Amino acid sequence: MFNKLKQFKDLRSQAKTIQNKLSEEHVTLEKNGITLTMNGNMEIETLKLNPELSIENQEKYIKDLINEGTKKVQRVMAEKMRDMGGLDNLNIPGM
Repeated sequence: MFNKLKQFKDLRSQAKTIQNKLSEEHVTLEKNGITLTMNGNMEIETLKLNPELSIENQEKYIKDLINEGTKKVQRVMAEKMRDMGGLDNLNIPGM
């Protein structure tokens, strides 16, 4: 039982390390004067609008940028996980 608790604690520690490394990654995208920056935890860090665009266009471009940024961050996360040894490196029993 204590061995399982130790494995769980180690797994949490490794997950925290991965999350910290991912938060250091940043993705910046720009579309029609609107700029969006997301970190590796898929949190929006900055959003700069283009006041020359209509509200409708800004809404459309923001939505597009968030969707594109999320996909790009997911690719970065997959690359980082692969570089760090992927799931094999986490020593998860049964995986």
